[in-house]
Amino acid sequence: MDERDRELIDRARAIIRSAFRDARHKVGSAVRMRSGRVYTAVNLDTHVGRIAVCAEAVALGKAVSEGEDEIETIVAVLQVSPEDETPMLASPCGMCREMISDYGARAKVIVQTDNGPESLPISELLPLKFRNPTRK
Repeated sequence: MDERDRELIDRARAIIRSAFRDARHKVGSAVRMRSGRVYTAVNLDTHVGRIAVCAEAVALGKAVSEGEDEIETIVAVLQVSPEDETPMLASPCGMCREMISDYGARAKVIVQTDNGPESLPISELLPLKFRNPTRK
């Protein structure tokens, strides 16, 4: 991890601290695209759980809607209560891992490991990725 990665974590923590709502928004994400631009977002929880949207997907959607096309590095953090001043790193769910890989085969994901925060290639978090033979 480098200073840019620590800044990305800080951006994810800042967005969830400002937008935290119990039972609504508990996860914040920051994604740095290959252009160097950073986009932040929070998860969108709903009463119908299966239509909830992860923070990583919302952040990526913001980036793509602004013309970006490839993830460089992404991070998600979890805030468990309004008093939580340091949201913890959160590992992306399986669906987000697929999405991250689709939008950045060389993407790095910042996760908490036994050795502390590390920036790992998405390929390590998603071995044997699904490939659609009808798509290039």
